Amino acid sequence: MVGNNVAHSNKRTKRKFNVNLFSKKFYWVEQDSWIQLKISAAGLRLINKIGLDAALKSAAVKGNLSIIKTL
Repeated sequence: MVGNNVAHSNKRTKRKFNVNLFSKKFYWVEQDSWIQLKISAAGLRLINKIGLDAALKSAAVKGNLSIIKTL
């Protein structure tokens, strides 16, 4: 997303709003392997709340899941 930085003098300069993504490794108990996901902070909270397997299944149903890298 693109927006403006607005100074006190009301001068506007372009800026970008970047997504809060980072790479994180998880141990997937059901598959007995490590996987690496590029995940947002909200996604990490969801995994902590409902578990990794349920979160992956939910993301696959919604179509938000791309390729999983198995380590």
